[in-house]
Amino acid sequence: MSGVETRTVAEEEDAIRLDNWFKHHFPDLGYGRLQKLLRTGQVRVDGRRAKAGLRLEAGQSVRIPPISDAPAPKKVRRELSDSDRRFVEGLVIHKDPDVLVIDKPPGLTVQGGTGVTRHLDGLLDGLMFEATERPRLVHRLDRDTSGVMVLARHRKAAAHLGRSFNGKEARKVYWAATVGVPDLHRGRIDLPLNKLPAKGGERMVVDPDNGKRAVTLYSLLERSGNRLAWIAFWPQTGRTHQIRVHAAEIQTPILGDGKYGGADAFVQSDVLPRQLHLHAREISLPHPSGKGTLHAVADLPPHMKKTWTHMGFSPDLQDDPFEEIDQ
Repeated sequence: MSGVETRTVAEEEDAIRLDNWFKHHFPDLGYGRLQKLLRTGQVRVDGRRAKAGLRLEAGQSVRIPPISDAPAPKKVRRELSDSDRRFVEGLVIHKDPDVLVIDKPPGLTVQGGTGVTRHLDGLLDGLMFEATERPRLVHRLDRDTSGVMVLARHRKAAAHLGRSFNGKEARKVYWAATVGVPDLHRGRIDLPLNKLPAKGGERMVVDPDNGKRAVTLYSLLERSGNRLAWIAFWPQTGRTHQIRVHAAEIQTPILGDGKYGGADAFVQSDVLPRQLHLHAREISLPHPSGKGTLHAVADLPPHMKKTWTHMGFSPDLQDDPFEEIDQ
């Protein structure tokens, strides 16, 4: 068992999460064990208690308590089948030495959990291509949300992208079909959100007293009478299920979102799919190479294309839907 030691966060580790820093330096330390060390204050950053999601800064000192040298049980990584490799490679819409961008299909969970046997994290070995490192997830999408996801191809790129997402330099625009039309065609939703336990899992709710600030810009692009609308959303903050909750709060729940819209999120139709109609359409952020901007766009998934065709919406949008909105 090693004694107490202090390590300095390296320049290339700037903006890396504390749990990922430990995963790199102490790969045999289980996540549960790390959480206990954090809860009991045995791990400290610059002398202060810290949480797993803390973004480290280059030059900070990390106190490391005695850690058993006995390795944690190794997780057996499933060998990917040829069909899995073809599937995950087919999601790639941009590839360069630092970054991959994929178009995540609806229904694919980003990371594993109880009862989840197939997820994006478990397929990342199929996206190594010529690299020696496994690509890293730097942000998330809900299971039923489709669209652009950025993956870092090495640790330095992950740290750079982490700074961009954490510093709100990343611009993410989502497209959604909503049941109903907002009163204002362009606007800003500023409602704090809190996570509460609920039947079947956690649920986000508007909570003015204890919630964390959540801000979403929206712009109406097209409408079909007062029945359905095509809305672009630009979240200024990154709370869980933020767009879905905010859309429901302005009386325009996202089509197919029974979790937050209830029965009001569905319409009587033999044609319109009952799936969630929320799509991460595009993303723009500084390229981790330091050269220019990374910009990627993902086509609508099949169920949303079907709805767009049925409602007569034209997805060939050229203008910026947010150029007239005060951020």
